[in-house]
Amino acid sequence: MIEKKITRWLTVLLILSALLVFVSVLSLCVGSAGIPLKRMINIISEGRGTAEYSILFDIRLPRIILGFAIGGALSLAGTILQGMFRNPLVEPYTLGISGGASLGVCINIIFKWYALIGVLAYPLSGFVGAILVIILVYTLSMKKGILRIHGMLLTGVMISFISSSLVMLSMAVSRTEDLHSIIFWIMGSLDEPNMFMIKTALWGALAGLILSYFFCLDLNALALGEEEAIHLGVNVPRTKRTLFLIASILTGFSVSVAGIIGFVGLVVPHFMRMITGTDHRILLISSFLAGSCFLILCDTLARTVIAPLELPVGVITGITGGIVFIYALAKRQVLL
Repeated sequence: MIEKKITRWLTVLLILSALLVFVSVLSLCVGSAGIPLKRMINIISEGRGTAEYSILFDIRLPRIILGFAIGGALSLAGTILQGMFRNPLVEPYTLGISGGASLGVCINIIFKWYALIGVLAYPLSGFVGAILVIILVYTLSMKKGILRIHGMLLTGVMISFISSSLVMLSMAVSRTEDLHSIIFWIMGSLDEPNMFMIKTALWGALAGLILSYFFCLDLNALALGEEEAIHLGVNVPRTKRTLFLIASILTGFSVSVAGIIGFVGLVVPHFMRMITGTDHRILLISSFLAGSCFLILCDTLARTVIAPLELPVGVITGITGGIVFIYALAKRQVLL
């Protein structure tokens, strides 16, 4: 029985890894300037100096790496939060983190702090806004040293509504050029030219994946209920605090780098739970890989649907994610 389960898990991981490679190569090939796969070998051997080399390695490859990091991080955060709250409707943005990041960027744009800070202005202001919301939600949800899960969820939802209202207020009083910048950032994009930010997102996502595996058995125990988890030897308060921080930081840097990319952290964990089951030993890594595939594919569609123009990737993830979610609900196979 155990060998059969391991074989099934390995099969799932191999399929997802192969799918990730396929989607990445496809993303390299297609675009407003199509580059055949056979031509890539010649471009690599020729080295720098050609326009095609610049398209591949200066434009498309960084987007693929960022899509891998952001898609994996959001899916992983969604998996952690859904397991922690035992609620299939919880996603990384439910706790108001995206609202805080959006508000931080709006304030940055309105007061033109980007003129002083430079290229890191948007990610930095978004991350600061996200961290402030994380601290606020955590503080308001603590009572006598115990983190109240349901209180945290309600607090996060309310903060999200308040942040959204303040963002709309900022948009109402903004000038036309500032309004365009706010709207485009809110819709999400993987067009990040700064390699430092891309590397930070990549290593942060991988670190979050590694850290989450220290709590995969604890998540399995929490799925049975907090009382059962305590009987199984889980330090529930400490586990909840740590998992909340991991998921929040993953969400915070994802939003600060790429903007608000919806549905990835909600739909992908659902879909993978239908395939792999509820065991977090396979669910965490499979959700990470599937989220990366999903976001890279959506970004490829965003670049090519109305080429040479580009759609915000958040639009594509919202449409496809919504369709997949409705399909999952219609089949009644969404598992807690």
